[in-house]
Amino acid sequence: MAGTAERKLKVWELVLRCVVLGLGAAVSALVATDSQTQTFFSMERRARFTDMKALVLLVAANGAAAGYSLLQAGRCAVAMARGGGLSSRALAWTVFSGDQLLAYAMLAAVAAALQSSLLGKLGQPELQWMGICGLYGAFCRQVSVALGCAVVAVLATVLLASFSAFNLFRLYGGGRGGCKGSSPARNGATW
Repeated sequence: MAGTAERKLKVWELVLRCVVLGLGAAVSALVATDSQTQTFFSMERRARFTDMKALVLLVAANGAAAGYSLLQAGRCAVAMARGGGLSSRALAWTVFSGDQLLAYAMLAAVAAALQSSLLGKLGQPELQWMGICGLYGAFCRQVSVALGCAVVAVLATVLLASFSAFNLFRLYGGGRGGCKGSSPARNGATW
């Protein structure tokens, strides 16, 4: 029974890494290729993702997430083919740290992009800033689709961070509910 649960966990990890890979690449491509030109009083003004630094961060974070997920998906596939898992504590710590870093970076990038996009859509009436999505509708719609994909990618990275935490900390449990070589009486633990 434990073998089938272990296999399901590995399959879900691989699926989530592929989801992050695909969505990260899609977000980067959608935002990086997004631009729209408008003419105002015979002057052309072009909206690009580089005009909003939060979108630049979003492209960079999702591009990095896609690359990292490609490497980790390869590692997962090889581990599944060999029938092994994360038996090395050093590798487990590396994967855990990478997944945590990825989750936090993606969350920060998506939060910044969402906040900036809301400002672009709604403006800030108290400061007399107008929203620009009425002027650059196609640009804003494409960014909105990318942000939806980015939110799903963030949720997947949070799940992956949980999986890697589980995989790491079960190496320390040894099936006894505590650290190897320690007893509750010696370390003061009562639970």
